[in-house]
Amino acid sequence: QVQLVESGGGLVQAGDSLRLSCAASGRTFSSYVVAWFRQAPGKEREFVGGISRSGGGTYRDSVKGRFTISRANAKNTVYLQMDSLKPEDTAVYYCAAGLTESTSVVFTTIVNYAYWGQGTQVTVSS
Repeated sequence: QVQLVESGGGLVQAGDSLRLSCAASGRTFSSYVVAWFRQAPGKEREFVGGISRSGGGTYRDSVKGRFTISRANAKNTVYLQMDSLKPEDTAVYYCAAGLTESTSVVFTTIVNYAYWGQGTQVTVSS
């Protein structure tokens, strides 16, 4: 079992930056691939980006070059740095963790993640 808690959301203007944090407790965090998903009102939850156990990142096209994921296993924390935010980035952002033996894989689908945080709201005004 692992428990995830997101923080760092808020209301910002277009072009601003935010850094979300995902703090984990429970079992060894380094054994998990971790991803960020988001869900806007009336839309399905979508993959934003993820980081493998070895630190490799994968991102959806719309956030490439603007968002960066990093992990600090010693702190059991994963970060989502979001720069050049746009109104279309407005959503509830969720952290998710999936146990895997692979050190390089990043799953992009919801079903591969067994553990989820409660979400944090990000609102970007134009």
